Amino acid sequence: MPVLNVDKVAIGYTSTLIIDGLSVSIPEKKITTIIGPNGCGKSTLLKAISRLLKTKSGAVYLDGRAIHQLQTKEVAKKMAILPQSATAPGGLTVFELVSYGRFPHQNGLGTLTKEDYKHIYWAIDVTGLNEFKDRPVEELSGGQRQRVWIAMALAQGTEILILDEPTTYLDLAHQLDILLLLQRLNEEEGRTIVMVLHDLNHASRFSHYMIAMKGGKLIKEGDPEEVMTFPNLQSVFNIDARMATCPFSNNPICLSYQLYQKNE
Repeated sequence: MPVLNVDKVAIGYTSTLIIDGLSVSIPEKKITTIIGPNGCGKSTLLKAISRLLKTKSGAVYLDGRAIHQLQTKEVAKKMAILPQSATAPGGLTVFELVSYGRFPHQNGLGTLTKEDYKHIYWAIDVTGLNEFKDRPVEELSGGQRQRVWIAMALAQGTEILILDEPTTYLDLAHQLDILLLLQRLNEEEGRTIVMVLHDLNHASRFSHYMIAMKGGKLIKEGDPEEVMTFPNLQSVFNIDARMATCPFSNNPICLSYQLYQKNE
């Protein structure tokens, strides 16, 4: 069952259209990953889904309701967003930044309640940040900071997590660490996760559903077996791929590739 529906949307900046007439569905309680070359509209689509960017036409529906007609706090109680390269104000501790996730649930006084503290401490614990909770965020490693941002999103207490390139700039171990955490949150908490990834093999390994885009258009959507195919990768990335099977997920992976050259 889709929790988010994108219906014939046109999205862009000023007079430039990035996406025109795109329709996709995001299944509930699954991990969905958007893939495609640089500049194809992945992040633009994610911004529209998360209500950060208004559509020029068409609509995004959250639980059957047009998302841009909903109140900001109502959306924030259902959906948490981790943008690209998030940065925190200087001097904030881990606890303080994670506590910002409770903003949609607070009254005008902004005082943390027992319920708020419960969510904050749970988010810090599940992301493995207990020993860092009183440390300034800027003193942490890149992987640890990324965990703090995820913890803030989790403290928001939403059913849906939207993440734009959550593994960018991280080394291999920290990338895997973050993706295993998201997988655990999906399996144990039933969170719907929507993310953009550049690493095709990570996308395939950790996803239930994939959306492949090129030039602002949908090329293919479906499970990894349907999307991660030789013809699709050729069409989307212009590569001649050699495929294999991931030993950890049994999903298809790209073993190696070269640039595709048409025979004259």
